[in-house]
Amino acid sequence: MEFAVARTAHHPSLARRRSPADWLPGDPHHAVVLYDLRYDAGDLAEAAREARRPRPRPVRRAVAVHSLPRHRWDKTVAHRAAEQERRARQLLRKRVGTVLGLVNTPDGVLDLAAAESVDVPPARHRHSGVWMA
Repeated sequence: MEFAVARTAHHPSLARRRSPADWLPGDPHHAVVLYDLRYDAGDLAEAAREARRPRPRPVRRAVAVHSLPRHRWDKTVAHRAAEQERRARQLLRKRVGTVLGLVNTPDGVLDLAAAESVDVPPARHRHSGVWMA
Protein backbone atom coordinates (compact mmCIF):
# COMPACT_ATOMS: atom_id res chain seq x y z
CA MET A 1 0.00 0.00 0.00
CA GLU A 2 1.33 3.45 -0.88
CA PHE A 3 0.56 6.47 1.28
CA ALA A 4 0.11 9.99 0.00
CA VAL A 5 2.78 12.30 1.32
CA ALA A 6 1.65 15.45 3.11
CA ARG A 7 2.91 18.83 2.01
CA THR A 8 4.28 19.68 5.42
CA ALA A 9 5.32 17.53 8.34
CA HIS A 10 2.74 18.97 10.72
CA HIS A 11 -0.19 18.27 8.38
CA PRO A 12 -0.28 14.50 7.90
CA SER A 13 -2.24 13.08 5.01
CA LEU A 14 -5.58 11.45 5.76
CA ALA A 15 -4.14 8.02 5.08
CA ARG A 16 -1.53 8.46 7.83
CA ARG A 17 -3.81 9.91 10.51
CA ARG A 18 -5.13 7.81 13.36
CA SER A 19 -8.61 8.26 14.70
CA PRO A 20 -9.11 9.33 18.35
CA ALA A 21 -10.48 5.84 19.07
CA ASP A 22 -7.01 4.42 18.29
CA TRP A 23 -5.17 6.72 20.70
CA LEU A 24 -3.89 5.08 23.85
CA PRO A 25 -3.64 7.10 27.07
CA GLY A 26 -0.16 8.58 27.37
CA ASP A 27 0.83 7.79 23.79
CA PRO A 28 1.33 10.62 21.32
CA HIS A 29 -1.46 10.91 18.81
CA HIS A 30 0.92 12.28 16.20
CA ALA A 31 4.67 11.96 15.78
CA VAL A 32 6.98 13.43 13.18
CA VAL A 33 10.54 12.41 12.36
CA LEU A 34 12.46 14.74 10.07
CA TYR A 35 15.85 14.08 8.52
CA ASP A 36 17.96 17.00 7.44
CA LEU A 37 21.51 17.78 6.39
CA ARG A 38 23.37 20.46 8.36
CA TYR A 39 26.85 21.95 8.35
CA ASP A 40 28.82 22.10 11.57
CA ALA A 41 31.01 25.16 12.24
CA GLY A 42 34.03 22.89 12.58
CA ASP A 43 33.29 21.22 9.25
CA LEU A 44 33.02 24.60 7.53
CA ALA A 45 36.35 25.76 8.96
CA GLU A 46 38.06 22.47 8.07
CA ALA A 47 36.71 22.59 4.51
CA ALA A 48 37.94 26.17 4.12
CA ARG A 49 41.44 25.16 5.32
CA GLU A 50 41.52 22.20 2.92
CA ALA A 51 40.01 24.24 0.04
CA ARG A 52 37.16 21.81 -0.52
CA ARG A 53 33.39 21.79 -0.22
CA PRO A 54 32.08 21.05 3.27
CA ARG A 55 30.31 17.75 3.89
CA PRO A 56 26.93 18.04 5.59
CA ARG A 57 26.05 15.77 8.49
CA PRO A 58 22.70 14.03 8.76
CA VAL A 59 20.49 15.29 11.58
CA ARG A 60 17.43 13.44 12.89
CA ARG A 61 14.72 15.42 14.67
CA ALA A 62 11.70 13.79 16.28
CA VAL A 63 8.62 15.46 17.75
CA ALA A 64 5.78 13.70 19.55
CA VAL A 65 2.48 15.57 19.99
CA HIS A 66 0.53 14.54 23.08
CA SER A 67 -2.14 17.25 23.13
CA LEU A 68 -3.53 19.94 20.89
CA PRO A 69 -3.43 23.61 21.99
CA ARG A 70 -7.19 24.19 21.80
CA HIS A 71 -8.33 20.70 22.82
CA ARG A 72 -11.66 20.63 24.68
CA TRP A 73 -12.23 24.38 24.34
CA ASP A 74 -9.34 25.25 26.61
CA LYS A 75 -9.26 28.98 27.50
CA THR A 76 -5.52 29.04 28.19
CA VAL A 77 -4.70 30.83 24.93
CA ALA A 78 -7.40 33.45 25.52
CA HIS A 79 -6.16 34.08 29.08
CA ARG A 80 -2.57 34.46 27.91
CA ALA A 81 -3.62 36.80 25.11
CA ALA A 82 -5.65 38.94 27.54
CA GLU A 83 -2.71 39.08 29.96
CA GLN A 84 -0.33 40.16 27.19
CA GLU A 85 -2.79 42.81 26.02
CA ARG A 86 -3.11 44.14 29.57
CA ARG A 87 0.68 44.38 29.92
CA ALA A 88 1.01 46.06 26.53
CA ARG A 89 -1.65 48.66 27.43
CA GLN A 90 0.02 49.39 30.78
CA LEU A 91 3.40 49.82 29.11
CA LEU A 92 1.90 52.04 26.41
CA ARG A 93 0.17 54.27 29.00
CA LYS A 94 3.39 54.54 31.01
CA ARG A 95 5.54 55.49 28.02
CA VAL A 96 3.01 57.93 26.57
CA GLY A 97 2.83 59.56 30.01
CA THR A 98 6.61 59.89 29.94
CA VAL A 99 6.46 61.51 26.49
CA LEU A 100 3.77 63.94 27.62
CA GLY A 101 5.82 64.85 30.68
CA LEU A 102 8.88 65.57 28.55
CA VAL A 103 7.10 67.43 25.76
CA ASN A 104 4.74 69.58 27.83
CA THR A 105 7.08 71.97 29.62
CA PRO A 106 5.76 74.28 32.38
CA ASP A 107 6.30 77.42 30.29
CA GLY A 108 4.03 76.07 27.52
CA VAL A 109 6.73 75.51 24.89
CA LEU A 110 6.66 72.04 23.33
CA ASP A 111 10.03 70.24 23.38
CA LEU A 112 9.67 67.87 20.43
CA ALA A 113 13.30 66.71 20.60
CA ALA A 114 12.62 65.18 24.02
CA ALA A 115 9.84 63.05 22.55
CA GLU A 116 12.36 61.21 20.36
CA SER A 117 14.22 59.94 23.44
CA VAL A 118 11.31 57.73 24.61
CA ASP A 119 10.67 54.40 22.91
CA VAL A 120 6.93 53.81 22.46
CA PRO A 121 6.13 50.30 21.21
CA PRO A 122 3.68 49.93 18.33
CA ALA A 123 0.16 48.75 19.07
CA ARG A 124 -0.27 44.99 18.83
CA HIS A 125 -3.28 43.18 17.50
CA ARG A 126 -4.97 40.58 19.69
CA HIS A 127 -3.89 37.78 17.39
CA SER A 128 -0.24 38.35 18.26
CA GLY A 129 -1.08 37.22 21.79
CA VAL A 130 -2.81 34.16 20.44
CA TRP A 131 0.10 33.18 18.23
CA MET A 132 2.77 33.86 20.85
CA ALA A 133 0.95 32.00 23.64
